[in-house]
Amino acid sequence: MTELEKLDTGLEYCFFDEEVVARKENALRLCKRFNAIDESDYEAQLTAIKELFGSTGKNVYLQPNFHCDYGKNIHVGEDFLTNYNVTILDIAPVHIGDFCMIGPNTLITTVGHPLTPAGRQAKLACGKPVTIGDNVWIGGNCTILPGVTIGSDVVVAAGAVVTKDVPDHCVVAGVPAKIIKWLKVAE
Repeated sequence: MTELEKLDTGLEYCFFDEEVVARKENALRLCKRFNAIDESDYEAQLTAIKELFGSTGKNVYLQPNFHCDYGKNIHVGEDFLTNYNVTILDIAPVHIGDFCMIGPNTLITTVGHPLTPAGRQAKLACGKPVTIGDNVWIGGNCTILPGVTIGSDVVVAAGAVVTKDVPDHCVVAGVPAKIIKWLKVAE
């Protein structure tokens, strides 16, 4: 099994592998092209986003500087919006629902590394998918860790580090993020 096949099946893989590096370099090139587009040219931005992402809704808005590891593992719904300096490390799939907003300087990561020094010295990594429901607002300077599922109608307060799954209809805050408030279900 190749390192890329290991990566794609969720197994531990070497991130210095030639095919893995080529995938990242392609994403770097596409992100650089997107980030260079004039902010007033939405059609050019949308074309670049649709080339980079695996799938999108009709209306997608990214502010520069946007960065990712692959791009094709990012799937976003309708009316998706990121503010400035958002990074999505999509070694594994990232699914984001409709009407979601992500604040500036936020990181969503699907990649982790071994706890052992030997594993890190061997340049090993492993991906776990991230899923985010509909109507989610992730505040600025947040971190969403690998393997996390965030429900629908959730607010992630600025600066939160989400380490575990979050149920629907709540506000989470802190490091690690914990539920601080339940939200009423819209009628």
